[in-house]
Amino acid sequence: QVQLVESGGGLVQAGGSLRLSCTASGRTFSSRTMGWFRQAPGKEREFVAASSWTGGSTYYADSVKGRFTISRDNAKNTVYLQMSSLKPEDTAVYYCAADRRQYNSGSYYSTREYDYWGQGTQVTVSS
Repeated sequence: QVQLVESGGGLVQAGGSLRLSCTASGRTFSSRTMGWFRQAPGKEREFVAASSWTGGSTYYADSVKGRFTISRDNAKNTVYLQMSSLKPEDTAVYYCAADRRQYNSGSYYSTREYDYWGQGTQVTVSS
């Protein structure tokens, strides 16, 4: 089992930055793709970014490409999401998630690929 705890959300003005962290329990973190998703009120949960289990490959939604950076520290069982140039439309609850499979190099953008989810952290960007 993998348990995930996010932190780092908050209120920020448009154009500002935040860094989200997600720390995992268990011994399989380093073998799993990790993803960040977000869900705004009244909308479906959507893919934001993912990091392969090695950290060597990263993937981003078009809406955040060039502004957000995902990284991971396998020694600390932690994945990060550095968010810059934030916009009001980035306002959402952000969730980190761990791939249901180990050593997966396939799909990463669907919620169906992830079995383990954190509780979410609120990010609010004011205009």
